[in-house]
Amino acid sequence: MPSLNGAVVLVTGANGGIGTQFVRQALDLGAAKVYATARNPRTWDDERIVPLALDVTDAESIQAAVEAASDVTVLINNAGTSVSSAGILTHTDEEIRRSVETNFVGPLLLARAFVPTLSAKPGSVIIDVHSALSWYAVAGIYSATKAALWSVTNSLRLELAPAGVHVVGVHVGWVDTPMAAHTTDPKTDPADLVRIVFDATEAGEYEVLADATSVQAKAGLSAPLEAVYPELATARA
Repeated sequence: MPSLNGAVVLVTGANGGIGTQFVRQALDLGAAKVYATARNPRTWDDERIVPLALDVTDAESIQAAVEAASDVTVLINNAGTSVSSAGILTHTDEEIRRSVETNFVGPLLLARAFVPTLSAKPGSVIIDVHSALSWYAVAGIYSATKAALWSVTNSLRLELAPAGVHVVGVHVGWVDTPMAAHTTDPKTDPADLVRIVFDATEAGEYEVLADATSVQAKAGLSAPLEAVYPELATARA
């Protein structure tokens, strides 16, 4: 089974609430080193944490990270972006392109770039953070890009299994971070989310449904569309 004990972890979006928990809890579980990446990495108070500049939308930045972190055994694709408006037809061209590059293309290219490194090390892991909105298309381009990342994770899982790289996909609804500050709906504590993710990873699980919202969203995949999206019935009436 995969283990964080002795692992060398790279976390994208490490400055945020979820990313910070990935960094801290990986060390609590025995990780030897954590590369805490962000476009503008911050300083940390632990010599086992290595701040590393990484823009997942920039090919040269990805290549530089691969060269700087050639000992990585666990890659965590956590970085993401959202837009304020929900309707996919209301987004600007820039919002669409930035979302696609950050939430979909970036994690895919980063994973591909690290595959030679991960494949050479037993017990390596890729963790992709999706969203319950991967399965519920009410958040415009955010839902679309997270759905695309879910599909990428499934493909990576199949292609990397023969090389011994374990691939985990994470689905969660609202998490108590600044991105969810506008809603009063129930939110998962970032610390609880990361604990669930790491427990599942070390148990050899492939998919994490971190809250009731995610469980309900996945169940909806087998339901009639009119049940998942009652707006369709209203529009037809």
